[in-house]
Parts: sequence; C-alpha cells; structure tokens
Amino acid sequence: MTLPFGVELQGKVAVLTGAGGVIGSHFAHVLSQSGATVVVTDLKEEAAKAVADKVVEQGGKALALAVNVLDKDSLTIALDKVLSSYGACDILINGAGGNHPRATTTKETFAVGDEKQNDLLTFFDLDPSGIKFVFDLNFLGTLLPVQVFAPVMVQREGATIINISSMNAFRPLTKIPAYSAAKAAVSNFTQWLAVHFAPVGIRVNAIAPGFFVTNQNQALLFDENGNPTDRSSKILSHTPMHRFGELDDLTGTLLWLVSSKASGFVNGIVVPVDGGFSAYSGV
Repeated sequence: MTLPFGVELQGKVAVLTGAGGVIGSHFAHVLSQSGATVVVTDLKEEAAKAVADKVVEQGGKALALAVNVLDKDSLTIALDKVLSSYGACDILINGAGGNHPRATTTKETFAVGDEKQNDLLTFFDLDPSGIKFVFDLNFLGTLLPVQVFAPVMVQREGATIINISSMNAFRPLTKIPAYSAAKAAVSNFTQWLAVHFAPVGIRVNAIAPGFFVTNQNQALLFDENGNPTDRSSKILSHTPMHRFGELDDLTGTLLWLVSSKASGFVNGIVVPVDGGFSAYSGV
C-alpha cells in the first residue's frame, strides 16, 4: 500500500471496531503503515485475527480481539487487554455498523394495494426488532465504545475519535429508513461528542463514505453474474464522478483526521467522501 502522504503515528495505539470488514481492515493497514499499533476488534474473532495477522506479516504491530460493541462488559474486557498490552489508547475508530433485512422495504415507494401483497415487505410491515437492531448496532455501537475507551484518552496528546457515518445521514436512501436514521444519529452524536470532549483534548470527527462495494452491499449492487443492478445504475447516475469509491479514496481523509498536526483545529465535522453524491440535486 502506498500512502498519499505521511503522518507520524509512532507510539500511538489505535482501537478499531468492526475492523474485520472491508473498510475497517483497510483503515487498520493505513494506520499501521503510519506507525500506529492497531487493535483490530470485530464480533467475529476469526475476521479480526485475519486482519491482525496480515498487519503483523507486513511488519506492523497488531492485536486481534473479539468484541461485541453492544455489550459493555465485552468492551471493558477489551479495554483491559489493550491497557495490559500497550498501556494506552490514543485513537478510537468506530467502524461497526450495518443494516438488517427486517428493517428494509421491498420497494422504494409505496403504492395502494401493496399492503395486500404477501411477497412485499412494506413500511407498515417493518419489524420493530429489526429496526431496533439497526439503531442499536449503529448508534449504541458507537456510543458504548466511546463510554469505555474515552476515559483513558482524556488529556492524551493527539487523542482523537473518528466515527463512521454515511451518505444516508445527508440524504436518506430508499428502502432503508432505519439505517438512514441511525447514521444521521451518528453524525449528530459526533458533533455532540466534539463539544463535550473539547475541554479535555479529545477531538471527535466523522467520515461519511459514499458508495463503496463491501461484503454487506455486494448483492444489492451487483447481480449473480456480476452485472450492476438497477440500484447501482441509480447510484452512479447521481454520483458526478460516475464510479464507486475505491478504498484508497478514504486514506487521505483518515490520515488527515487522525493527525493532530494536520487537523488539530478540526473538530465536530462529518466529511463526505462520495464523489460528489451529496452535492448533486439530480438535475
């Protein structure tokens, strides 16, 4: 991996949640290559270990931990392991999140008679448990790690928290009302945290990726033959750069936000990395 520019993270310890996924694992490698020790956490231990092993193989320092971001005890156990291994946490990246089929409508818009179709999941059929799962995973899954790790970050030089928001926070996408609302909550919470922690030296910002192909959305964007779906075509037609994001497109924003020398007076913002999607009205 070739970084677009260098930042000095030697001696820093970065904890990443949801780091077994496509974007989270990329962030782990970026931070490691910049000199940070990375703590790769994921609900699935094997996913975390695969990323951490790769970091070590490439000459970095990494620790893999199975962590449930909705379980404060699990997070506290992880904190104890981080402190016993490295003695500190300087960077927290909240990457855990996702959607659920029970919180997703079949169609983009409602039509009279849809409620009588057994093969359709309408807005009126959305399962409260599915909606709760999505809100918990995205919002509580950001709040609880901050509650657990932020106390050891207070007044540490260069301490920073980066949350992962989404384009859905700017403009809700069709079919996924719970995910859109939950990510809007993450953006709002980022601003709240930035104000709350400013006096004790913790900067809090967020990255809002546009449309990147991940394990979670692969089936929505491409059919079984690898061809773009209608939803893909809509996304690309509303993205002025007319392509999906590449992981390297996120690297510079991440490095800028984690570096107190580069962004030391940047606090409480949500940065879209979206190829212009959030700027385009469709006309």
